[in-house]
Amino acid sequence: MSTYHDTEWGVPVRDDTRLFEMLTLGGAQAGLSWSTILNKRAGYRAAFAGFDPERVAAFGPDDVARLLADPGIVRNRLKVASAIHNARRVLEARAEWGSLAAYLWSFTDGKPVVNAWRTLAELPARTELSDRMSKDLKARGFKFVGSTICYAFMQSVGIVNDHTVDCFRHPAAAERAGTAGT
Repeated sequence: MSTYHDTEWGVPVRDDTRLFEMLTLGGAQAGLSWSTILNKRAGYRAAFAGFDPERVAAFGPDDVARLLADPGIVRNRLKVASAIHNARRVLEARAEWGSLAAYLWSFTDGKPVVNAWRTLAELPARTELSDRMSKDLKARGFKFVGSTICYAFMQSVGIVNDHTVDCFRHPAAAERAGTAGT
């Protein structure tokens, strides 16, 4: 968890494959701990074709059976189906917006929201922004994208910088706010 926090969490990401990965992992995390999902991340990358949305969107019944038998991921039928379904929605978002990144970052006009929380207790589980993103994603047919999942997703990909002001990552993530991310 420390390595993830120190190198990834809160750093702006504008790469469609990585955004799809984090959206998928966020949905997989529902009802589980984030550490459980991070421990299975390599398994997810292997099982879901490196999170290539085109390849995942083409998955069929044989792939679903393979995924449900794969101990390297959370073997929940609804979560597996949602990842494949969401890959198809990603392709639709790309067709409309040019990229998944352009669509997702449009909620903040392309700029990260840099918060100035003093304590972890101040961090919200959801916000008006995550409510809007969730509502729009659901209207586009995405699944496992409730407001709390969306807020955690926005934190993970740097759309929102929720490092506390005393955290050494707060200024570093804020400085990278205009970059392409990792």
